[in-house]
Amino acid sequence: MFEDYNKCIECSVKSCRNHSGEADYCSLDKIKVGTHECNPSQDQCTDCLSFEMK
Repeated sequence: MFEDYNKCIECSVKSCRNHSGEADYCSLDKIKVGTHECNPSQDQCTDCLSFEMK
């Protein structure tokens, strides 16, 4: 899919449009991380806000 991908951003979400397709990396130069909780206390409370469905 993508020939270039960011080796600094690992990603295993294959349903994301920005997934490299060939390796578990993101094709974006940068991502935005956010939360869906008022006071996040676990990694499950955080989200990649750069996610786009394929």
